[in-house]
Amino acid sequence: MVHQTIRTQEINPAKLGLLFQEQFELCRVKKGETIACLSDLSIRREYIEASFAAAEALGADIYEMCVNSIPSWTKVGVPTIGQCKGTLEAVKASDLLVVFHVPLFTSWLKDVMASGTRVIMIIDSPDDLEQLKSPKGLKKAVLHGHGLYENTSKVRVTSDAGTDLTYECGQYPVMSQYGYADEPGHFDHWGGGHIHTFPNEGSANGQVVFRPGDIIILPYCRYVQDEVRLDIRDGFVRKIDGGLDAKLMRAWLEDNRTDVNDMDPFAVSHLGWGLNPQALWYGIALNGDEPERSRAAARTFPGNFLFSTGPNTQGGGKRNTRGHYDVPMRDCTIILDNTVIIEKGKIVDDAMVVAREMRG
Repeated sequence: MVHQTIRTQEINPAKLGLLFQEQFELCRVKKGETIACLSDLSIRREYIEASFAAAEALGADIYEMCVNSIPSWTKVGVPTIGQCKGTLEAVKASDLLVVFHVPLFTSWLKDVMASGTRVIMIIDSPDDLEQLKSPKGLKKAVLHGHGLYENTSKVRVTSDAGTDLTYECGQYPVMSQYGYADEPGHFDHWGGGHIHTFPNEGSANGQVVFRPGDIIILPYCRYVQDEVRLDIRDGFVRKIDGGLDAKLMRAWLEDNRTDVNDMDPFAVSHLGWGLNPQALWYGIALNGDEPERSRAAARTFPGNFLFSTGPNTQGGGKRNTRGHYDVPMRDCTIILDNTVIIEKGKIVDDAMVVAREMRG
């Protein structure tokens, strides 16, 4: 018999209103602005209550729009806005859109951002919202890394396990998150702190090796248990070797093909690295494998290389497959053109190093 430890919530529920107020202040909410809360039937009602209390304290107007679908990391690209008449126009008219599910890889999100609306996604547990709130200096560090990535032509990623991947940049925009939406048209994730882009089509080549301790954060929520070796050629994963984890990866990508000739799930997708010192790699070991405890932290812990497969519509590409796989990897070396920015999982560019704040 397997006994699973369930950790109780440690943060005082009454503190949520203050946390949301601090977050909205980071998002530069001002008196007279309009906040739209986009919810669904699965979200924590206390998050809506905290949002309303925070908006009232800041003098902002606020309302909730609840949709009849439940997007998730395993169902990306679900068009929760736009099908019902008036919904797109309403959220575009807001100053800040607070989304309590995953809006990524949707066309409506691009329309909302293009209108100048700030967008913040809140999908993590209460304890993690407190832990992951953006620390001082994170935005500056992220924007520094963003600039480096924008000026990079070729990237090489290596590891002692055998990873040796190269890809080219420039075809798609660099996207970054620092934990709050304070600029017009900016999307962010409470708990964010990472940078990524999509490689130029067909440019990714080499080998990627997952090893125990790396995290399969999408579609599963688990540490890699045994080595997985990927052969990548001309932008696609051509071969997956290994034990159970290799079988799990192969099964998910295969099952999300639209037909036998569909290679989109096997395409190399967004690639980047994490910078948030509040994010803990060992969170799954501490808190269990409930996805709500790892949505931000597992992707943003400092020095990880985030490898993924599948869609690229968020960057302007044409792949909208649900065969998406996210694996934050430890102990990799990342070289932008000829400059090492992360060496064996340690950030060596001082401008991207942010001090951790003790909380809770």
